[in-house]
Amino acid sequence: MTAAVLAMSAALAAAPEKIEFWTFSMKPKFTPYFETLVKNYEAGNPGVKVEWVDFPWDVIQTKLVTRIVAGTPPALVNLNVPWADEFARDGLLAPVDALLGEARPRYLPSTLEDLRFGGHTYGFPMYSNVAVIAYNTQIFKAAGIPHAPRDLDEQLLFARRIAARTGKAGLCPALSKIDGLMMQQGLPVIRDGKAVFNSPAHVALIAKLAETYKAGGLLKDALFAEDNFPAAIDAYKGGRLGMLLAPPTAVKRIESDARDIYAITDVAPAPLGPTGIADGGWLIHFAVPKNVDAKLLPAVGKFARYLTNDANQLAFAKQASVYPAMAQAANDPFFTTVPPGAGAAEKAVSAGAVSMPHSHTLYVAGITDYDELRRYLVKAVEAGVTGKQDVKQALDQAVAIWNKKLAAQRSR
Repeated sequence: MTAAVLAMSAALAAAPEKIEFWTFSMKPKFTPYFETLVKNYEAGNPGVKVEWVDFPWDVIQTKLVTRIVAGTPPALVNLNVPWADEFARDGLLAPVDALLGEARPRYLPSTLEDLRFGGHTYGFPMYSNVAVIAYNTQIFKAAGIPHAPRDLDEQLLFARRIAARTGKAGLCPALSKIDGLMMQQGLPVIRDGKAVFNSPAHVALIAKLAETYKAGGLLKDALFAEDNFPAAIDAYKGGRLGMLLAPPTAVKRIESDARDIYAITDVAPAPLGPTGIADGGWLIHFAVPKNVDAKLLPAVGKFARYLTNDANQLAFAKQASVYPAMAQAANDPFFTTVPPGAGAAEKAVSAGAVSMPHSHTLYVAGITDYDELRRYLVKAVEAGVTGKQDVKQALDQAVAIWNKKLAAQRSR
C-alpha cells in the first residue's frame, strides 16, 4: 500500500503543469501562428503543457464567467480594455503587477496605462491599432489645400473647403462614437458620476460639426450609423470623399479595389488632438482570471511574458496588420521604414507607427447599460448636427436623461 501511494505521489509530481489560454476569433486565420507558438514553448519548457482554446468574440465573456464561478478558469484570457475594466471591478480578474516582472519596461507605457485600474495592472498588452488619414491629392489640389490636416479644426475646415470648391464631401467622422471623439478632444463625457457633455466646449464642438454638415463637408451616407466605415470607404474608393480616417489596412483595400483612386492617394498620421491621444486605439491583451491556482501563477507569468514578447508580438502584428504593444517590436523597421518609391499602403503603416505610442482605448468606464445611454447622446448629436434641433437644447435633454438613469443606478 505504501509503495502504491508513493508511486502515485511520484506520478502526480511528474505531471506537467497545464496552462490553458483563451483567445477570441483567431481561428482559422491564426491557427498556424498559435499552434507553432505553443509547440515552441512546450519544447523549451518540458514540464509545461499548453492548451490553446479559441472562442467567437461574442461568447468568450459568458464562457469566462461560467468557468470563473465554477472555480476552473483558464490561466490567461484575451480581453479588450472595457471588458477588463468591467471584470476587474467585479473582482473577476487578478492583478498581474508581480507577474510582469522585468518585462514591464519593455511594453509601451500607454498600453500599461490602459490596463491600470484602481492602482493595479490587469493584463499583458498584446497589440492595438491606430487610424491614419488617407486623402485624395487630386481633390486636395482642386480645393487649394496644401497639406494634410493637423488637427480637428483643420479637418473640418478642409472638409468645408472641399465641398465649396469641388462639390464633394470632405470627411466622414464616426459620429456614432462621438463620446470617443469628445474624450480625444479633452472633453469629458462624465465627471463625478454625472453627465457633463452639455458644457459650452461640448456645444462648440457639435456646432462645428453642424456648420460642416450644413456646408456639405460631411458625407451624409450612414453618418450616424453604428458602423459607417463601409459607407465611408466606398465613397472614398468612388472619388466622392476627400479624406478617410481609417486603420492602415483600409489603404490596402483601396489599392486592391480602386487602383485609380489609390494612385492619387497620400497618407499622413491622424491628428492627435489636444490630449495627445491617437485616433482609433483599441488595445487587446491577456488577463489572468480570478481563482487561477496560486501555485501555477509563476508558470502563467512566464508563459504570458513569452506570449507577448517582442518577437512573438512582431510576428503576430505582421500577420494581423496591427501594431505591437512592446516598444522594441513597435519600433521595428517593418513599421517605421518607408522604402524608396513606397505607395500609400506602405506609407500608412509608417504613419500609424508614428501614432502608436500615443494610442489609448477611449471609453467610459463603470457605467451599466452604457450602450443605451450612448444612443441617447448620438440621437442628440444627430439632431444638433442636422439642424433639427438647437445644439444646446439637444445636449441638455440628453444630459437630463443620462443623469436620471445614472442616479437610478446609484440608488440600486
